Amino acid sequence: MSFENRDYYRGEGGGGYRGGGMGMGGGRFSGVVKWLLIINVVIYLWDGIMLSSARGQMLALIPWSYFSVDLAIYNLQIWRFITYQFMHSPSDFTHILFNMIGLYFFGPLLERTIGSRRFLAFYLLCGVSGAVVASLLGAIPGLIFMPPEIPLVGASGSLFGILAACAVLFPNMRVMLLFPPIPMTMRTMAFVFLGIAGLSVLAGAMNGGGEAAHLGGALLGFVLIRNLGWLSFADGVSLEASRSAFARKMGELQKEQLAKEQKEVDRILDKVREKGLQSLSSREKKILQKATDRQRKAS
Repeated sequence: MSFENRDYYRGEGGGGYRGGGMGMGGGRFSGVVKWLLIINVVIYLWDGIMLSSARGQMLALIPWSYFSVDLAIYNLQIWRFITYQFMHSPSDFTHILFNMIGLYFFGPLLERTIGSRRFLAFYLLCGVSGAVVASLLGAIPGLIFMPPEIPLVGASGSLFGILAACAVLFPNMRVMLLFPPIPMTMRTMAFVFLGIAGLSVLAGAMNGGGEAAHLGGALLGFVLIRNLGWLSFADGVSLEASRSAFARKMGELQKEQLAKEQKEVDRILDKVREKGLQSLSSREKKILQKATDRQRKAS
């Protein structure tokens, strides 16, 4: 199955964070928030273009970046705890739209309060917490639908962490939902969205994994904002160096993954030459067929 047909949205979205806000400083660009918005949008557009053509599929980022228990934990591809936060469903524009609206309005509030370096660490850690909590709750039989291979993508875990922090810092700040346009306090908005996420998990909703990620991000966001000293490790981090290192690492990981897949294809071809096609397992046949299709499309 080609990657553009995979349901990457099932894991994390639920439409993403569906709140907009107005009030104290909301919506003004700040350093890290600006770059997070740019990176998320550029990656979304890049993958949309790459996944629309057969030749471009190998250059898409989402296959190497989405989170799943199978890949990130069982296969130790731990970078996916970070990279999935920058991926969004190629088939649902509202996923990235609402997440970026939430980041645009509420991200600057938190960044100006705790500083850019600590904000970046806060953002990434809340996303990691979202994936961890979704994985843990998914392991509880009958609670949420999240098999090990189900993909998880999006920034909603990080956004729920920001929402929880803003509810602690600015509980009485007046904000406005976008859909429907209802005014309320920041604290009320947080309770509404967390309540929806919690009820969805308890009710066994189809997007239970995504809602669990929302809760995980909010939980760590609440803990971190009340223990800001825990983020002091980020004070000495160079943001420019971090961006460059991240870009280099992503390129290296993509090359490593391609090399690993090619090695597996070579092993299967050797097995065919020695024992014949009938000796292949269904998994090996699928891998070989996928490689054949990819080669045919690229030629």
